[in-house]
Amino acid sequence: MADDNRTDVIRRYLKDAIAAENSFESQLRGFAKEGEDQQAQALFQQHAEETHSQIERLTSRLNELGDSPSAMKSVMAHMFGMAPKTASIGHDESERVSQNLMMAYTVEQAEVAMYESLAVVAESLGDTKTASLAREIQNEEEMTARKVWAMIPTAAAQSVSKLMSEMVR
Repeated sequence: MADDNRTDVIRRYLKDAIAAENSFESQLRGFAKEGEDQQAQALFQQHAEETHSQIERLTSRLNELGDSPSAMKSVMAHMFGMAPKTASIGHDESERVSQNLMMAYTVEQAEVAMYESLAVVAESLGDTKTASLAREIQNEEEMTARKVWAMIPTAAAQSVSKLMSEMVR
């Protein structure tokens, strides 16, 4: 495979990652404004900032490879990124935080897989710099997934408690 073809493959994976992260950053900022759980809001806001940093690092690497992010991929990622939010339609407002945590956890795990793929592709094509970046970001996503996972039981218990107390009224 010619060097240009190898670089094209890596560029595509980087563009996909940037588009996905742009979409998730928007979702995280929205999650940070919903519900009454300040700890969850802070986690969402913190991870939105981390995600912004990840976008910058991915974009920098893509620029080093002579390319820039795809506006079309970002638009498409934003459109498809809203699909999970529709799953919370019909849920009570008191369930918003636990619903957002579930969506965030799912996305974090998808990102772990996305970065695994990017790292393996980059390693296979001899691009150790991109592979290293992918592993670094993958580690950040795994740590965030653990934090989100740890918050789900409390949020779910709080939401059911609120629902039950509203039913009693």
